[in-house]
Amino acid sequence: MDKKKLGNTNLTTAPIVFGCNVFGWTLDENESFRMLDELVGMGLNTLDTADVYSSWVPGNKGGESETIIGKWLKQSGNRDKVNIITKVGSDMGQGHKDIGRKYIAEAVEASLRRLQIDHIDLYLTHWDDERTPVEETLGAYAELIKAGKVGAIGASNLSPERLQESLDASKKEGLPKYEVFQPEYNLLEREGYESGLAEICTKENLGVISYFSLASGFLTGKYRTKDDFDKSVRGGGMNKYLDERGLKILKSLDELAAKHSVSQAAIALGWLINSDLVTAPIASATKSSHLKAFREAISLRLETEDVELLDKASS
Repeated sequence: MDKKKLGNTNLTTAPIVFGCNVFGWTLDENESFRMLDELVGMGLNTLDTADVYSSWVPGNKGGESETIIGKWLKQSGNRDKVNIITKVGSDMGQGHKDIGRKYIAEAVEASLRRLQIDHIDLYLTHWDDERTPVEETLGAYAELIKAGKVGAIGASNLSPERLQESLDASKKEGLPKYEVFQPEYNLLEREGYESGLAEICTKENLGVISYFSLASGFLTGKYRTKDDFDKSVRGGGMNKYLDERGLKILKSLDELAAKHSVSQAAIALGWLINSDLVTAPIASATKSSHLKAFREAISLRLETEDVELLDKASS
């Protein structure tokens, strides 16, 4: 499996990054372990999590995903086979987002304890906190990198203005640079990334790992009518996509899935894998059978006319 370089870091990743938000949510610990074993077995090597996963589940407080990954790393001895990405900045019960120096210093220690590792390969600003100057946040990361606790840094969910401000501050102040950006990006959600952020990422040679790559499952094709919404815990959020444009995108996925004899999910992921604007999409799975779409997407070679069909349907 060919690996891709993540921006200017020394990290290389398989064409798909596994989203670990399902650990401690729709997968329990044993199921998560089995999934992790299977992922590594098929050649995937990058795990994306966050300190806040999965605090939205009743009874959870955040840190569940990191804890499961940490137990698996210790039990399996696979630390050297995977890149660990985690994030900081979400509301972990303090009532607001926070990327201040003091908070980051405390949060990284908690993540390292849960993950049972001595360094995080790629540490991301999860959400912006405009009360905090970008120089303070980057300065906090400089201390972590110097201490060997973090290898490289990145960001998610920043506006074009704050991302550029951060990159400019890195150059001007000699501070660590965000090397990877994580936007929401898929066939349904294009404008937020393409209108401003993509240009910055290309110009600055940032690695790009897109989240919600399958639009929370809509692009798998399993949500065709409102009656389908109860098929999963995410079904309730599909109503916003079930319109004329959404159905047009599903039709194009159906057409190309039949043409290439693969799943609709594989086509949607393949569109991202084949994009010059993305290094590797993030995707999650809760069953072994879902990983078939990953294998299909990685080996898929979309033709120019295929990409044009998807672009037209999703424009």
